Amino acid sequence: MIQEFKDFIAKGNVMDMAVGIIIGAAFTAIVGSLVADLINPIISLFLGGIDFSGLYIVLGSGDYASISAAEEAGAAVFAYGRFIMAVINFLIIAWVVFILVKLVNRAKDMAVKPKEAAPAADPGPSELDILIEIRDALKK
Repeated sequence: MIQEFKDFIAKGNVMDMAVGIIIGAAFTAIVGSLVADLINPIISLFLGGIDFSGLYIVLGSGDYASISAAEEAGAAVFAYGRFIMAVINFLIIAWVVFILVKLVNRAKDMAVKPKEAAPAADPGPSELDILIEIRDALKK
């Protein structure tokens, strides 16, 4: 059983998957920063300073100054602003991944694309054509 496990781990697909997961985690941090630190402030600027993540409704009684105050007090909070931000983040991340995949595919196509072959030289007449030409010349 241990040998089977070693064989499984040694397979290239498992190692590729592990590398992909590690790079994916690092990529998630980069894209998360892109969204939170660069894109969300721009969206907020265009929408008049609205911070979606602060939009909420308290389910029940109580009046709280912020969502964090309501959560600290233990109130049930319907945090629809966080959901809106999660959807926006997803769309931005999906777009970035789409562009990245498109660029990688273009790079692969350029690397794999065979060089255009020179046009084939005219092969000239076939043997049969030459023999027919000789026969016709002898008949004259």
